[in-house]
This record gives sequence, C-alpha cells and structure tokens, in this order.
Amino acid sequence: MRALIVALAILAGGPALGQGAGSTVPETGGILPTDEMGWPLFPDPGQPRSPIEAEERAMGEQVVAGLSNASVSITTSFDGSEILIYGAVKREEPMPEGDLDVIVTIEAPSQPATIWQKQRRFGIWVNTESVRIGAAPSFYAVATSGPLDEILDPAWDSRFRISLPQALRAFAGTPDVVDTRPFTEAMIRLRRQNGHYRLQESSVTLVEDTLFRTDIRLPANLIEGDYKTRIFLLRDGRVIDVYRAGIEVRKVGVERWLYNLAFEQPLLYGLMSLAVAVAAGWGASAAFRRLRRS
Repeated sequence: MRALIVALAILAGGPALGQGAGSTVPETGGILPTDEMGWPLFPDPGQPRSPIEAEERAMGEQVVAGLSNASVSITTSFDGSEILIYGAVKREEPMPEGDLDVIVTIEAPSQPATIWQKQRRFGIWVNTESVRIGAAPSFYAVATSGPLDEILDPAWDSRFRISLPQALRAFAGTPDVVDTRPFTEAMIRLRRQNGHYRLQESSVTLVEDTLFRTDIRLPANLIEGDYKTRIFLLRDGRVIDVYRAGIEVRKVGVERWLYNLAFEQPLLYGLMSLAVAVAAGWGASAAFRRLRRS
C-alpha cells in the first residue's frame, strides 16, 4: 500500500521584509486556476502571473489604522503576543453603494522550504520526490469581516496574494515532479495544523461601515524579522485601498546574547554548552547519591 507523507525541511532564512505604513494599491497582478465555485485552488507558485484588466476603484475611501504593538521582544519567558489592529475608513465624499468589508493579514519573513514525499520501500519510509519552495512565510494569518470566499473576488485575491493558498511565492528552480499541487496542499495543511498558517473568518468587527478592529495572536516560536501587516478595504469583493505597517520582532536579553554568541563565536558557544551539560550531569548524579544515603 502506498501512502503520501509530506515533511517540511526549513532551510536558511530569506530576506527580511521592510517596514512601512501607508495606503496604496499596486498596478500589476494575475489570475490563478479556480475550482468549480470560482475560488482559487492551491496555486502553482511557478506559474507566471498574467495582468488583469484595470477596473475603476472608489478612491474616496481610505484606511486609517494602527497597531497596539509595533515591536515584539522575544525573551526566555516569551509565550506569544496578542496584536490588536484597529482603524477607521476615511471618506471625502458620501458613502458609496455596495458591501464594505475588511481583511487583515500578518506575514512573517519568507524562507525557502523543501517539501518531501515519503513512500514505503522494503518496509521502511524513505524520501523520494521533493519540491523546493523559494519563498514561503514562516507565519501567515488572515482575519476577515466575513466568509473569505464571499467577500473577496478570486481575481483580486490573485492580484494581492491574500488567502492562505496564495502565501507561497515561487519555486526554487524547475520542479522535478509533474504535479506540484499535492506538495503545496500538504505544506499549507501541516502549517495550519501547527498554528503557523491561520484563517480567522468573521473575526474583524466592523461598526457602521466605518470603525473596525481585530486581534491576531502571534505564536511563541516566532523567527526574528520585520513582519508585514496589510489591511485591505473591499467593496463588492474588490480591493479599493490597502494600508501597510510593520511589526519588528527581535530577541532581547539572554536570548539575544546566546543567539549572537552561537553565530559569532561558535567555538566558545560549543564549549560553554558542553560545560553546562557536564555541570548538569554532575549535579544530578550528586543529588541521586544524597537521596540514596538518606
């Protein structure tokens, strides 16, 4: 019997994402394959993105927003952090017709990842085929004011890469397998199971189509870097404005010192680790001897 088990091997980190804040809408985009309901399938990150037709946008509405924390400090007791994202819709003309919705995303710096397919050969599981993703965020959360497939048009999802299937950026080189979709599906499924990829539908509170807020929890096992926050304002499924801000995640205190020591002076770090291990072993042995005597 043949089974498919996918394991992720996270390689060296990718480039950090720059911080910034503002309200902009880029000009280029593309459309990825959709299912019978018109919703994007798990995409092929290597597929070229074709331009979509420019459509008129309501420029009278803009996002004004803020974050409860612009920086997160990782210490020895760090167990995660709750980020409050709040804001309002600024209008210079009467409110236009159509349904207004808000989508908030938080994206960690991207890293390369290798997805392995394991198969049973001669009674043991071995790695067989693999696909390497050139850029995939280590953490990605999406919070929405309603069901995602109802408030976001698939073409605009492809254009801004908002949903979880759109989080993967590109393959590293030409894949050796014919069908890459099972690999990307498995990667996203596993990262959703361990809490690194999240979809929080209807978690954005929208008051009178003007004020909004949501809470997104960052996990304890964060990597360092500049996390990118995006707030999308939508009408009838179309993105009419985007607000961007950064969250700086850094190790501090003993965590920072040990991290720098490991990379800058690996020999000293190794000797110190060995000394700690010897001291711990000797201490445990001495404690057990005293317990026996008593």
